Amino acid sequence: MIDFSVYLIRWYKQNKRDLPWRTTKDPYKIWLSEIILQQTRVEQGLSYYLKFIEHYPTVNDLASAHEEEVLKLWQGLGYYSRARNLHSTAIEIKNKYNAVFPDELNEIRNLKGIGDYTAAAILSFSHNKPYPVVDGNVYRVLSRIFGIEDFIDSSKGRNIFKALAEELIDKKNPAIYNQAIMEFGAIHCKPKQPLCEECCFQYKCYALKNNEINNLPKKEKQAKQRNRFFNYLVITNEIEIILNKRTEKDIWTGLFDFPLIETAQSVDDFNQLITKNYLWLLKKENIVTKSDEFIHQLSHQKIHAVFWKIKTSPLKKIETTHFITSINTLESYPVPKLVENYIKSLLQNL
Repeated sequence: MIDFSVYLIRWYKQNKRDLPWRTTKDPYKIWLSEIILQQTRVEQGLSYYLKFIEHYPTVNDLASAHEEEVLKLWQGLGYYSRARNLHSTAIEIKNKYNAVFPDELNEIRNLKGIGDYTAAAILSFSHNKPYPVVDGNVYRVLSRIFGIEDFIDSSKGRNIFKALAEELIDKKNPAIYNQAIMEFGAIHCKPKQPLCEECCFQYKCYALKNNEINNLPKKEKQAKQRNRFFNYLVITNEIEIILNKRTEKDIWTGLFDFPLIETAQSVDDFNQLITKNYLWLLKKENIVTKSDEFIHQLSHQKIHAVFWKIKTSPLKKIETTHFITSINTLESYPVPKLVENYIKSLLQNL
């Protein structure tokens, strides 16, 4: 399409949002913003970006932090592997590159948690290098305007989109072009209810002319939803409480929660829930109360969590990942969002 980049950049200059990472050439800050905004809306990610810049203004500051501190600051943003990879990569940059962010594509792409898209974004926005970014927004814009029906999650589809992106990028102004196409997809050519009637491409857009707006882009594989049932044991004497650190390869690795019994379905009878290691919780003098169900939606999982509060004494640790701490310290630990919500209600009722 002739003058695609011209139309796009003109639209961007008139409609772009004022965002702090667009006013810097610092590759560290650009990298930080890109990691935070993966699978996260700008409205949610902005406050986290500002918090991280305040706490860790340089890559060396981030590398010097403890992982638990980083996870605590990330708390509530989800997809916690991003935070762990962020911290791990900062340490690698400090040790391998003397805390100077590398400026070669292959070196950046080999860093943990950084793929083709993020590497291209960092070099484009910090050094104005002509690497096209291809994220979800870009897939949507290109598939709709140019009528690309190949699956975006197939090798063939990815290669087609990559080739088109390389053809279209403004070689003289790659940074502003990349910002423009991403912004266009985010606030104009949106997944639902795109602003077609006021679009600068409306007379050239394949999807609009062929009533395919809701069908593009296309995916070959649809994610399956998995339901999981978590029974948290909140074992306390009202002064101290047992916590658990998640170390297994599962969701929320590195975060803290309570001793957990996962079941195939919801459980109403506490006596039937308790396994051999926890039989001591069935003492008659113990006071057991059950919370309402907490629902937490992840990308491919739906967590149904119930918190069984057991007032007992003395407290016993079962797993090596368990430890006893003061109830007053609960809010200092990085925890999953649903656990954070429960802790707030627990502390309010003490």
